[in-house]
Amino acid sequence: MSEAPIGVFDSGVGGLTVLRALLKELPHEEFIYLGDTARLPYGTKSPATVARYAATAAAALAARGLKCLVVACNTASASSLPAMRERLGEVPIVGVIEPGAEAACEASASGRIAVIATEGTVNGGAYQKAILRRRSDARILAIATQLFVALAEEGLVSGPIALAVARHYPAVRYLASDGAERFARVGSRFLARPIAASDVEVIDL
Repeated sequence: MSEAPIGVFDSGVGGLTVLRALLKELPHEEFIYLGDTARLPYGTKSPATVARYAATAAAALAARGLKCLVVACNTASASSLPAMRERLGEVPIVGVIEPGAEAACEASASGRIAVIATEGTVNGGAYQKAILRRRSDARILAIATQLFVALAEEGLVSGPIALAVARHYPAVRYLASDGAERFARVGSRFLARPIAASDVEVIDL
């Protein structure tokens, strides 16, 4: 296997959850992480702007001789992979939308899936489309939770402030409800886990 590093890109520090999983699965690989904290959040920006930022970041990573690039940013994965592939040429690029949809479909027995993500990811419909390609019977609740971005970037993923913000959103209240605990699943790497019912599986992306 090539000794070149694997690049991991996100709009901030949230993608460190993806990097952590990669380190666990591929302990002998070398990784380079780029978090574009200077221009976050990506979720409120236009697809064209996100594509430009993402392609620039991808090129900066590729200059280090990558064997592969993992796009840990949901928003960039949803809208910017073509621009990034055009910039990087033959370097393989892997986003998180398709693996995330696959994991959600496999985890949900009933097909009732909650998607908690940024405004750009939810409005673009990438997760919804990817889930429905795999499960045409899926019932999807998707809601933009932009306030989670700021909390995640500040490391406030637990405690009273995080819980108060989480309960602000209907989808998160739905996850904590008596009915949802029997069937709801969520794809997010933000803050659903602290208040989700104990038997609701939270898929971090």
